[in-house]
Amino acid sequence: MNYDVIVVGAGLAGLVAAAEVADSGRRVLLLDQEPKSSFGGQAWWSFGGLFLVDSPEQKRMGIKDSKELALQDWMGSAGFDREDDEDYWGKKWAEAYVNFAAGEKREWLHEMGVRFFSVIGWAERGGYLAEGHGNSVPRFHIVWGTGPGIVEPFERRIREHIKNEFVDYLPRHRVDQLISENGSIAGVRGAILKASTAERGQESSREEVGDFEYYADAVIVSSGGIGANFELIRKNWPPRLGEPPKNMISGVPAHVDGRMLDITEEAGGRIVNRDRMWHYTEGIKNWNPVWRNHGIRILPGPSSIWLDAEGNRFPAPNFPGFDTLGTLQAIQKTGYDYSWFILTQKIIEREFALSGSEQNPDLTGKSIKKILSRVLPGSPAPVKAFMDKGEDFIVADNIDNLVIGMNKLTGEKLIKTEDVEEQIRARDREIENKFTKDLQITALRGARNYIGDKLIRVAEPHKLLDPKNGPLIAVRLHIVSRKTLGGLQTNLDAQVLNESGEPIPGLYAAGEVSGFGGGGVHGYRSLEGSFLGGCLFTGRVAGQAVAAELGK
Repeated sequence: MNYDVIVVGAGLAGLVAAAEVADSGRRVLLLDQEPKSSFGGQAWWSFGGLFLVDSPEQKRMGIKDSKELALQDWMGSAGFDREDDEDYWGKKWAEAYVNFAAGEKREWLHEMGVRFFSVIGWAERGGYLAEGHGNSVPRFHIVWGTGPGIVEPFERRIREHIKNEFVDYLPRHRVDQLISENGSIAGVRGAILKASTAERGQESSREEVGDFEYYADAVIVSSGGIGANFELIRKNWPPRLGEPPKNMISGVPAHVDGRMLDITEEAGGRIVNRDRMWHYTEGIKNWNPVWRNHGIRILPGPSSIWLDAEGNRFPAPNFPGFDTLGTLQAIQKTGYDYSWFILTQKIIEREFALSGSEQNPDLTGKSIKKILSRVLPGSPAPVKAFMDKGEDFIVADNIDNLVIGMNKLTGEKLIKTEDVEEQIRARDREIENKFTKDLQITALRGARNYIGDKLIRVAEPHKLLDPKNGPLIAVRLHIVSRKTLGGLQTNLDAQVLNESGEPIPGLYAAGEVSGFGGGGVHGYRSLEGSFLGGCLFTGRVAGQAVAAELGK
């Protein structure tokens, strides 16, 4: 078979890139090491959050946003400090992406049938000054249908192109080498893996049953990051975040192993910002795991008290939902790799959501009836299942029994009841009037000025130790691995660059393998909703750039 373009990886970025190339009338070979069940990759498992700026949904919620404010937030969060080298292209991609998020992104998706939940989430609230990290306003647009909802339109386009013979899709084809001829990338070779009946997310066999070699005018690498490769995560772990965790849980399936990074580097591609990564601090062990060490992230509202392993409250602004990496740094510097939330039944009913399409059947299933049930008394069903069956939850009718349960869970008597009680009582005294010096209370009261938070995300401020608000709940929180913020350095046409900063002819990259653009579009920190969006944007750019180059 003769192909114009080979796309390595059938995740979201790969699907977008392949669809864009095939739309131009070029023939595409789409390769993936996983079975057909994994079509769409990590995106299928996601909560489906997208970063949009000044959208109609924001305006309906009374949110005033602008491209200028979003760019200020992005640059303040990214903290680009390698601008003459590793950050040079990442910063340019950041500017381009904010323009995309404030411009044609929503219309482009809307034309393909993508719709959004009406309440906009407020992720990464920052807690610093105006030019520092965080979203100044809510921008987290949840796709109606979550992860499957954002995969579906691109899967539909690819299936149509398979039918009209512009795309050939070969699962269980693992690329082991990029073929170079006369200084250009001319194709790929690798191993055909044994057919597998593994379901989506489950680990598949690596038994080889054959080999392959295919040639094309261009290759687009869209193979994802290193989120399940704990060895590589620890190797690249930056000292600024303390010691790497001895124990982590995995937010992604085992196939997210980073193999193509080394393979592309061997072919001359440059990897930058290896030390930048994005891991969550609010992970819980999945009581019903799909993959090894399966972790789920809590998407918390701002009211829970956050304690370290010894029962000490973290200082401002290490509050739930404010600064992921800042809190990760604070946790790791305690010498432990876990922490605790303490909250009440009132808080968990209003503020706890779980990340992932499978943990949000109402949004994933597009059920308005089930969505409306979120405002009713009682914990959401997925959260209740973790309370009943998950090993990380302690429920008690008083602080003494709560602390006993916490110490029993860890097998260490690190936490003293009197210390925890004293801190919570001090916090509760600040609830008694509208004035306070506790910045967390100020923050949660401020959050309720936003109608979306007041309706479904932030509980009315109350005393934690008042029995009428109970029972008390403690949740042990693990570090859960997730995203690679660095990667293959690319220019604004998604061409992979070599060590001299020159494009490698015939080689492109999209998605997480490229640091979501330029080898690190996020810099040091993400504003959230920008990982799926980065796959969409880089996949689109790569596909269109390849099509344009082949059309010359």
